[in-house]
Amino acid sequence: MSTWERLVFTDSFTEFKMQSQYYNQKGEYNTFAELKHHVPNAEQLHFLVSGAVMGYIRQLDDLIPDVTNNLGLHFLKFNQFRFEIINSDLRNIDKHVVAINFYSEELQYIEQIGDYLLTSKINPSNSDNEPMLTDMFVITPYLTIYTIQQ
Repeated sequence: MSTWERLVFTDSFTEFKMQSQYYNQKGEYNTFAELKHHVPNAEQLHFLVSGAVMGYIRQLDDLIPDVTNNLGLHFLKFNQFRFEIINSDLRNIDKHVVAINFYSEELQYIEQIGDYLLTSKINPSNSDNEPMLTDMFVITPYLTIYTIQQ
């Protein structure tokens, strides 16, 4: 786990413990799943806990942290993200699991070469005669292409 991931992990767990007190005033529930099942509006914990990681998201300077090109450089910018709590247990930080999904709309698919994708940034003013700057990167676990538009 990188330093950035560790900070997101620990700060989101701390925030989850603090924010969940409002939904668990009698201390009846220990897990996020129990809170969602038994307490109305506990789904709001996704949003409430996300505030603890906003500073870390801003540090990324809109670059997706886990995607690097074949030169090892971060190149893929995100324009949206979604933070969610997958699981958590107030008694055990090791059961805390969160996800941050990053979304980008600026990538143009060119070709797949083995495990690599060859892409370029979308440039609507580019004519067919102008060269395109490209990036090639490995298709890694958890990397998903949500839609392709032609």
